[in-house]
Amino acid sequence: MSPEKNKKTTNRIIPASNEYYNLEGPKPRMNEFYFAFKIFIQFIKGFRTLHFIGPCITVFGSARFNEQHPYYIKSREIGKRIADLGLTTMTGGGPGVMEAANRGAFEAGGKSVGCNIKLPFEQRPNPYTNVSITFNYFFIRKVLMVKYSYGFIIMPGGFGTMDEFFETLTLAQTKVINDFPIVVMGKEYYKPFHHWMDHMIQEGTISEEDKKFILFTDNADEAVEHIAKYVRKHYTPKPRKRLWWLLEKV
Repeated sequence: MSPEKNKKTTNRIIPASNEYYNLEGPKPRMNEFYFAFKIFIQFIKGFRTLHFIGPCITVFGSARFNEQHPYYIKSREIGKRIADLGLTTMTGGGPGVMEAANRGAFEAGGKSVGCNIKLPFEQRPNPYTNVSITFNYFFIRKVLMVKYSYGFIIMPGGFGTMDEFFETLTLAQTKVINDFPIVVMGKEYYKPFHHWMDHMIQEGTISEEDKKFILFTDNADEAVEHIAKYVRKHYTPKPRKRLWWLLEKV
């Protein structure tokens, strides 16, 4: 195909399935409007799906650990402990740590929620959820996982986990979420980050008090009890009435 022909097709309307297209700079106005509309619809879908799930504890972590891995085993234990508290376990809905935490909650008879993301590789919904919803965009997924959470447990992970971890830290530091417990599991794995925080404090880019947002531990009991104290203090259960005219199922 000639460069001239390529040039003529760069502004055509692309089917909605090509999500990468929406993030490649300015597009025709109808495309931009449709992109915004899809975002709105996904938020509404998320609100409707998650409105009645109860107080959640969100577990972030890598999709790459199999069920023999120590971090998978630890995450499964965490899910069970969250269920024992009567809270809902929420994850990114995929394999690895996410599957393990959902599995622990599911097997313990607790509520288990997965907020999945469409990716070209790695991510697939795990079977251990009572409620599962799939999003096209990371930012929608992250907003909803924070919105319905009362605490966060950060297991070892890669870029995606770090993105979720740092965004949560930023929200806590800037008081967008107030005093939410953030537990980091895996002292050895996160030792470099611990040192990096000390370096940032020394350089003046964060404050000493910013360390108070995080509990570093390898102990599941300590992690869940730290979160439970916050929930007991700040969360008062309120019944949420389902509205028939919104087609909310009883």
